[in-house]
Amino acid sequence: MEKALKGLHLRHGQQAWGHGLGRSWRELPPAVAAALAVSVSDLEDRLRILDALYIPTRNPDSLPDGPPTDHFGRLQSEDALRHARSIVDAIAAALA
Repeated sequence: MEKALKGLHLRHGQQAWGHGLGRSWRELPPAVAAALAVSVSDLEDRLRILDALYIPTRNPDSLPDGPPTDHFGRLQSEDALRHARSIVDAIAAALA
């Protein structure tokens, strides 16, 4: 997901730094960001959901009570994959 957004930046002559998906989307050229928002319903909310998962799912000590596997399961994983796939598909179409 992050790499797909960074690829879209590169396509438009930009470099994107960091891991924030929402920020990366907002820093795209306005016409590109708007076109992506039209292609993916609730894009900004989907990006927020994925951003919120970035640190706690990767760092075993980021949550106060136990490892990430104690806090995230199949339902959260399926939701995250669904959101990421819809966005990556729209980016792939924009890059085609």
